[in-house]
Amino acid sequence: MTHLTTPISESQIRALRVGDEVALTGVVFTGRDAVHKHLHEGGALPEGVSLRDGVIYHCGPVVLKDDAGQWKVMAAGPTTSTREEPYQHQIIREHGVRAVIGKGGMGERTRQACHAHGCVYLHAVGGAAQVLAECVKRVRNVHFLEQFGSPEAIWELEVENFPAVVTIDAHGRSLHAEVQAASEAALARHLPAASH
Repeated sequence: MTHLTTPISESQIRALRVGDEVALTGVVFTGRDAVHKHLHEGGALPEGVSLRDGVIYHCGPVVLKDDAGQWKVMAAGPTTSTREEPYQHQIIREHGVRAVIGKGGMGERTRQACHAHGCVYLHAVGGAAQVLAECVKRVRNVHFLEQFGSPEAIWELEVENFPAVVTIDAHGRSLHAEVQAASEAALARHLPAASH
């Protein structure tokens, strides 16, 4: 298990390999479709928000206010990452992101960006939203809440020992691409050759 604390250096990211288990502590920023599209189209991050050497989490958390008026994260499971594939490589490059958390993996452009710019894709466990919410110790802030709505807003979360597995590393490996290639090869062996 590798313990990472934000901000994360490029050398720490380059030391990780596909299959490594990570426990993340520090600040993560949630970001889904609206945020990625906004940044892709040249929109600015809110004042005080920086993704440099930081972490973006594909997550639309369930967040409620408690009796004291403080935000409380009730569920914080990963959302499917492939929807962000058209934008992610650009955001990694332009904003200096060191880690992207999500589920389901990402494609070739993200793999190339991770390799070129020193970033990793961290696979979080789907279906464990309440368990992952227990790793969120505090909501530091929320941005774009009125503009994008709660699931699509940027939630600035303080996490402790948030568990994930490296499935795209900064050395050019993607477990997702390897599994797909192996699956296609196995399928080809079991399908009859196309008749001419």
